[in-house]
Amino acid sequence: MNYRYSLTIQWSDEDQLYLVTIPEFAQLVMQPCTAGKSYEEAIEKAQEAIESYLIYCQEEGIAPPQPTMIAV
Repeated sequence: MNYRYSLTIQWSDEDQLYLVTIPEFAQLVMQPCTAGKSYEEAIEKAQEAIESYLIYCQEEGIAPPQPTMIAV
């Protein structure tokens, strides 16, 4: 399946990194879930994290979280 999850990306002055949170996976992981030195790296790492979470869900036999639907 092709899932489209939300990403919240925030700059951290303290860490000097872009911190990424995936709201739909808040029940499975501590927040933030990943980070990157650049905005692009943060997105890339978030994609890797989502893939890992989906594999985990499959291995554990649990349904992955549904992506949040936002009306535009």
